[in-house]
Amino acid sequence: MFHRRSVRPAALGAAGLGLAAALTTAASASATPDHRTAPKTKPTVVLVHGAFADASGWNKVAKDLQGDGYKVVAPANPLRGLPQDATYIASVLKSVSGPVVLVGHSYGGAVITQAAAGNPQVKALVYIAAFMPDKGENLGELSAKFTDSDLQPALKQVPYANADGTGGADLYIDPAKFRSVFAADLPASQTALMAAEQRPISASTFGDSATEAAWRTIPTWALVAKQDKALGTKLERFEAERAHAHTVEVNSSHVPMISRPHVVSHLIENAARATSK
Repeated sequence: MFHRRSVRPAALGAAGLGLAAALTTAASASATPDHRTAPKTKPTVVLVHGAFADASGWNKVAKDLQGDGYKVVAPANPLRGLPQDATYIASVLKSVSGPVVLVGHSYGGAVITQAAAGNPQVKALVYIAAFMPDKGENLGELSAKFTDSDLQPALKQVPYANADGTGGADLYIDPAKFRSVFAADLPASQTALMAAEQRPISASTFGDSATEAAWRTIPTWALVAKQDKALGTKLERFEAERAHAHTVEVNSSHVPMISRPHVVSHLIENAARATSK
């Protein structure tokens, strides 16, 4: 049986120090993976983005992983509700040959939690500042557990119509609040573009209950963002502890895959090495 334990380094180490396989040492943005322990058969890494974003947010992480010899797939998350999105990502996983390390950021964490269930190809789950719902939980419930998130008052509803006459509402982050809530450690010029190009999520998503909790059966890693004002750091810690995940904390906003990409890629590679034969 795979045994997991939570490790929470107090701070990032100096340049050149890497995360050890058991994640007991500090992480550094310039750390170099230990290729001597790289798996003989490397899994494909599937990167699932969250709300208000697209797959380009993984660019730096994907570049790191590809440079270290990993195949990377970064599909578009539809953001149309958990049942639809999880079903779609599950179908993407079926198109991948061999073992998979499945990674989710933010809402993408909820998607992978359901999409990975029952799939023996998925050898590890990695949550990056992400939702990790249990079976029967919805994102609204999780979001209400703690008070260190500024997301709710920053959201704007925009109605939409379908061709058949039905409709709904999409959620966007108010562009004036986007940087402070979502990506405060990135340059203002960069977050202005991110705010303008954000992809909305269906408002109904926060009421969708997870039907599976894959982290209960699949080895799990988690990154907690200590300056996260979107999900909130307290929620991320709670979820990681509940899942008995190998856990690293980093001083970043909600988007560590952009502001601290090397730490994220090293965590993913640690998960790949630990679960590869």
